[in-house]
Amino acid sequence: MFGPGFGWPEALIILSVVLIVFGVGKLPQVGGALGKGLREFRRGKAGLIEEIEEEEEEEEEEEETPKPKRAAKKLTEGKTKAKQS
Repeated sequence: MFGPGFGWPEALIILSVVLIVFGVGKLPQVGGALGKGLREFRRGKAGLIEEIEEEEEEEEEEEETPKPKRAAKKLTEGKTKAKQS
């Protein structure tokens, strides 16, 4: 149910250990803290994925933009030298 190598017997053992360690009274607090932690992790993961995608798009745009050719650069250099003389 929970994935390869992790099923109901393992879940019951973990739940038993949590009940013994934290007790019944603190179990809702532990669950709430765990839920908040998972939400923050998911938000962080989503933000990281978004940043990576934006950087990839920027790199693709830079690759698609044609670079000036050397001949055009030489022409502009020649014009500036002629103006200076």
